[in-house]
Amino acid sequence: MRPGPGGTIMCGIVGYTGLHQASPILVSGLRRLEYRGYDSAGVAAVEDDRLEVRKRAGRVRALEELLDEMPLHARCGISHTRWATHGPASDRNAHPHLGGRGGRMTVALVHNGVIENHVALRRELEAEGFLFQSQTDTEVIAHLVARELEKADDPFLAVRRALPRLEGTYGLGVVCAGHPGVVVGARFGSPLVVGVGDSEHLLASDAVAIAPHTARVAYLQDGEVVRLTPQDFQIQHLEKGPITPRIDRIDWKPDAVELGGHAHYMLKEIREQPETVTDACRGRLIRAEGTAHFGGLNLSPRQLRRVRRVVFAACGTSWHAAMVGEYLIERLADLPVEVEYASEFRYRNAPLDDRTLVFVLSQSGETADTLGALREARRRGHPTLAIVNTVGSTIAREADGGIYLHAGPEVGVASTKAFSAQVVVLAMLALHLGRLRHLSFPDGMAVLEAIESVPALMGEVLKTEAKIDEAAALMTQARNALYLGRDIHFPVALEGALKLKEISYLHAEGYPTAEMKHGPIALVDRETPCVFVAPKGSLHAKTLSNVEEVKARHGTIIGVGTEGDEGLASLSDIFLPIPEAPEVIQPLLAVVPLQLLAYHVARRRGCDIDKPRNLAKSVTVE
Repeated sequence: MRPGPGGTIMCGIVGYTGLHQASPILVSGLRRLEYRGYDSAGVAAVEDDRLEVRKRAGRVRALEELLDEMPLHARCGISHTRWATHGPASDRNAHPHLGGRGGRMTVALVHNGVIENHVALRRELEAEGFLFQSQTDTEVIAHLVARELEKADDPFLAVRRALPRLEGTYGLGVVCAGHPGVVVGARFGSPLVVGVGDSEHLLASDAVAIAPHTARVAYLQDGEVVRLTPQDFQIQHLEKGPITPRIDRIDWKPDAVELGGHAHYMLKEIREQPETVTDACRGRLIRAEGTAHFGGLNLSPRQLRRVRRVVFAACGTSWHAAMVGEYLIERLADLPVEVEYASEFRYRNAPLDDRTLVFVLSQSGETADTLGALREARRRGHPTLAIVNTVGSTIAREADGGIYLHAGPEVGVASTKAFSAQVVVLAMLALHLGRLRHLSFPDGMAVLEAIESVPALMGEVLKTEAKIDEAAALMTQARNALYLGRDIHFPVALEGALKLKEISYLHAEGYPTAEMKHGPIALVDRETPCVFVAPKGSLHAKTLSNVEEVKARHGTIIGVGTEGDEGLASLSDIFLPIPEAPEVIQPLLAVVPLQLLAYHVARRRGCDIDKPRNLAKSVTVE
């Protein structure tokens, strides 16, 4: 795993040049990327040496309707689906943007990222006669490229000459009038991947968009610019010159991003979790040694035994997974663990000694704050490891070593299967570190066998979906909800509350169960459901006392607990059972009802589950 800049907005870019009509390929690619941005969409193509643009505010289907009315027939083009940063969602602010002056537009450009000096560049270009049509930062890039194209009629050269003027982040796709068949891409802090086909090449911000067309891909790195034609592609680094690309293969099937009969991607991905856990564990559990093994840590057992402290840096759902990891590593490996918000860690002077191991966690591998935390740790000379899902991502490349989740593409904006993959990887990491230190072979085998049992037990939880939908009916009209858990279940409660907020827009908060009486209990009434995450364990009796406190105040109780737990079931208005299991794997089972609960509440409230308002899958601004 192994430099680049800060934040970017992960919208969707697709480019195509080849023997087929570009428009259907571009739009189908946008549909696959719509989870990354969905307030407007557009396409630009080179037709008869002129640029043709179709764009419209709204979802990709609005663009499809426009293309039905005004079709494009070119074999080369670019497309984009947007998540707004500069300027509201409108036809005018939608990408692609045009560059040129004197009424002649010579450049069409799509952009992911943020240009920090766009105001100064706009003033400079306006003084030279360039007219602006949008409120975006992107339009300055199109005009800069057009200005360079006036000097040398070579799109590849024009883009390379324009880029040094930009401050900020970008992933770009560019086509130019008079150059049919040529697509130019550039990356600095925002991912781009080239799809290598037969007499066709593609460009995208995520391999998901090009998987139906080719399994061969080349990931651009920061500072690289690519020129695509149907026959070939070439890459140059802005400072180092020509680059020989490395061709990788996508390791998942194209149908991994199809709904496959499910109502929503989120529901599909919740139901995929048994398979996800199996894939994350494949080849890593070593029964002969009662341990787990990871090939990519790049640290010897002796180096790992020297570790006296572990720091996790993450954001959002990954932060919750890291908190579960904290409990597991402290319990199994007897190592102190701290979980940091990556956005805070990168800016404060956190003490780190030479026996501290730093892990960063990110599903996308592109989260700006997490990337910043990684770079800060590396700057201070610490071995820095990553737990990521996306092969070829910036964090994966820049880390000294790490662990891939092998969760496959996750389309739903609200992360589900990536969370489970992170937690099971952290459980295996805790086992690995424990066996290097004091954990006995029998104890290690008990943990290993517990982890092996997770997929089947998850399958049992998924069979209770109808009961979970009943609980969702109780919550649909609520104004607030409290999620409560003790010990290792506290981060599960946090994750359940986050899921509910993200997709149903119902306010929810997660708390340690015992903390409820120190303030949040003031919120308890019939209209504020309390979801207790309370499988049987060492603190179970104390948790039941806390449930009694809510019951005494006539609160609505949804209990998530061990099957056959009559105590919790009798106190709950609705009881959601999970199979009996060792505490180390209970979070992986208890989170599934909470994910389904959020899903069904959102469904009953008529929310757009896969595309919740104000969110995109990989919004990675600081």
